[in-house]
Amino acid sequence: MPVVTTDDGVDLHYEEAGSGTPIVFVHEFAGDSRSWEPQMRFFARRYRCIAFNARGYPPSAVPHDGAAYSQDRATDDIAAVIKGLGLAPAHVVGLSMGAFATLHLGLRHPDLARSLTAAGVGYGAAPGKRDQFRAEVDATAAKIAEEGMWKMARSYGRGPTRLVFEEKDPRGYAEFMSQLAEHDTDGAVLTMRGVQRERPSLFELEAEFRQMKLPTLVICGDEDDPTLEPGLFLKRTIGTSALLVMPRCGHTMNIEDPDAFNRAVLDFVTWVDAGRWWERNPETLSGAIIAGKQKG
Repeated sequence: MPVVTTDDGVDLHYEEAGSGTPIVFVHEFAGDSRSWEPQMRFFARRYRCIAFNARGYPPSAVPHDGAAYSQDRATDDIAAVIKGLGLAPAHVVGLSMGAFATLHLGLRHPDLARSLTAAGVGYGAAPGKRDQFRAEVDATAAKIAEEGMWKMARSYGRGPTRLVFEEKDPRGYAEFMSQLAEHDTDGAVLTMRGVQRERPSLFELEAEFRQMKLPTLVICGDEDDPTLEPGLFLKRTIGTSALLVMPRCGHTMNIEDPDAFNRAVLDFVTWVDAGRWWERNPETLSGAIIAGKQKG
């Protein structure tokens, strides 16, 4: 079983397919490397694809010290995979929790990334929502610890932003739920308390995002309400970003609508690899609908 070992001694399991320019996939809290199977099959036809399990997600190691889990550590784990496998610079594609880590990678290790795709990112980040988010995290973590992930999965997987997945793809949703129930209880609790609860709000990082120059694609589902406002914020703040809102789509868009997701990401990385991705013209931020005074 292939693993990369981090600088604090944690083994991270990964899957690999294809050859060429590397793409690293970073999963959400309710997923694991298996969640990226539709992307691994599609992109491995022309890219070297890596999907890894975060710490706390077997067969990756499950440290039992809460101090081993944080947003910085989740970010550094992506860096460990890229460095350990000699992938730099890589396209990095993250969903939700993985998208937060992907954006932080762009801020802290920009030399390791060729581009960033942040999908379904922003839950709990909106102004005025931090206390509510932390209360929900505390309650959810306590319930996982009490009931076990195998049981708690039945309620967690039916969150409001996931219902559209079941409506349009019952088979895919059933597979998602089955895999979620297999997650390690301790790993889930520690990840939720250390990574999810304590991560900084995206809005607190505005100054840093304004300085970031990596090509960035932000993807939201239009029925993933908690990510829509953060998505607009990222579009307006990161000068090299583009924003895509996928219709009739919830939180797990890469498995809810894999064809549209794959085509959007492929189009994006193709632009980047062609050297045709540019920074936004500041004049487009004026809010005006007609041109201002012409020069000359």
